[in-house]
Amino acid sequence: MVATDAARAADTQRSPSPHWVAVQFVLAGIVWGASFLFMKVSLTGISPAQVAWTRIVLGALTLGALVLLRREHLSRSVRVWAHLTVLGLTFCVIPFLLFSWAQQHVSSGLASIFNATTPIMTAVMAWLVFRVERLKALQVAGIAVGILGVVVIIAPWQAVSLDGSLVAELAILGATASYGFSFAYMRRFVSNTGMSALAFTFGYIAMAGVVMALLTPFLVLTPVRLDVPIVVSLLLLGCLGTGIAYVWNQNTVRAWGPTRASTVTYITPVVGVVLGILILGETISWNEPVGALVVFLGIVLAQDRLRRRTRA
Repeated sequence: MVATDAARAADTQRSPSPHWVAVQFVLAGIVWGASFLFMKVSLTGISPAQVAWTRIVLGALTLGALVLLRREHLSRSVRVWAHLTVLGLTFCVIPFLLFSWAQQHVSSGLASIFNATTPIMTAVMAWLVFRVERLKALQVAGIAVGILGVVVIIAPWQAVSLDGSLVAELAILGATASYGFSFAYMRRFVSNTGMSALAFTFGYIAMAGVVMALLTPFLVLTPVRLDVPIVVSLLLLGCLGTGIAYVWNQNTVRAWGPTRASTVTYITPVVGVVLGILILGETISWNEPVGALVVFLGIVLAQDRLRRRTRA
């Protein structure tokens, strides 16, 4: 469906101010950094599939309630909803399952550090898969530097069992690749649906909820053990981390573009590592923060930010 002028005008009027966009960017980074702690706590009583199922369903219900309260405009186009279904799979179902499973084997801080590879994955997908960006030689070098940073984090010189942390780390990289695919897919196919950020975010998380509902008999019908920390973690992970924070991120994507918006992962590892150390008593090895810094350097180069700052 082609959005009506009235719908587009309403969307423009609801667009947040530049200052509020920056605030939402930081808040999303903090919430998503804390999400690794919430997942780790939740896994003490329920399965990885149940964690992913719960956060998606709670996120969809939270956003659905907001859509109803604000009487948001939803697209009637089958094509748009088909694209939203793809995003539901690649932006929610697949990465959430991979992250939840992987955090059984790695610390929450390390998972948040690996999450910082999302902008590198976004650049690769936008360049190689969807052809929506042309990268200069320096940007390609940035991707190579980012990959080097990942190698430093994995530390292949250490003895790692294939059935343990290494497979979990590769699973997390699969999740961030799925995020990168989703950012590039948004830019290529659904850059203008006529829906507000709230309605758009509800659309793909709702479709993710439909997928998880269909998979319920196969994924989540297993015993659970709930206590107050687990329930609170699930509520925060679902309602805030998979609900409100995704609207904040979508506002940032619309205001800044997917490449700049994906740099929210500069914030998440700091929050994730600090919370893991303070609350869970986790430790980190020297190679993890060093590798993260190398990844950040790769991100700066891949996004051509040094040249932009020089011009400014």
